[in-house]
Parts: sequence; C-alpha cells; structure tokens
Amino acid sequence: MISLDLAFVIQGINFLVLMVVLNVLLYKPIRKVMAERKARIEGAKERAAAVDREVQEKVALYENRLREVKSKASGEREVLRKEAQRDEAALLEAARKEAADSLATIKNRVAKEAADAKGILQEQVRSLSLEICEKVLGRSL
Repeated sequence: MISLDLAFVIQGINFLVLMVVLNVLLYKPIRKVMAERKARIEGAKERAAAVDREVQEKVALYENRLREVKSKASGEREVLRKEAQRDEAALLEAARKEAADSLATIKNRVAKEAADAKGILQEQVRSLSLEICEKVLGRSL
C-alpha cells in the first residue's frame, strides 16, 4: 500500500516548484514566441490577401482598358476600311471613265482613219481602174 509520508510532500513541493520554474523559463517564452509567430503569419496572410485583391483589381482594370482600346481600334479600323473602300470605288470609277474616254477617242480616231483610208483607196481605185481600162483597151480614156 502507498504510504503518505514526508517524502511524498517534498516531492509534491518539488513538482510545484519545477512547474513554476518551467512555466517562467520555458512555457511563457515559447507561448510568447508562438503568439508572435502566429501574429506575423496572420499579418502576412492579410498582406498577401490585400496584394491579391489589388492585383485582381489591377487585372480587371487592365482588361477593361484593353477591351475599350480593342473596341476603339476596331471602330477606327472599320471607319478606315470604309473610307478606303470609298476611295477605291472613286479611283475605279475615275479609271473606268478615263478608260471609256480613251476608248471613245481611239474609236473616233480609228473611224476617222478608216474614213480617210477609204477615201484614199477610192481615189486609188478610180485611178487604177482607169489605168487598167486604158491598158486593156489600149487607148486612153
């Protein structure tokens, strides 16, 4: 059986003194360091979350600006394309008109040259037919 004597009381007092000394020298500093570490970790998490929110906001702002710029560029590109099509149509119309005018001028000149050639050939036909008739008949007409 267990006897409760003076040694048990001394060991109990030693245990209590050891608990007080360990609490002062070991447990309180460890708890303090762990609390500081936890506070630093929480602060770092909060800063990381704040930075993440800021990055998300900046990315959203960047994407909005990029969308706006793309939309604006698309509109400007469409305006420039339509303007270029109008210019192209005007140039083609001017070229067609110039080609038609040139063709009409060439046709007129060819018709005039053909009429001149016809007139010259008719004169030559008369003189040649007269010469042939004179040679065939052997006398002058």
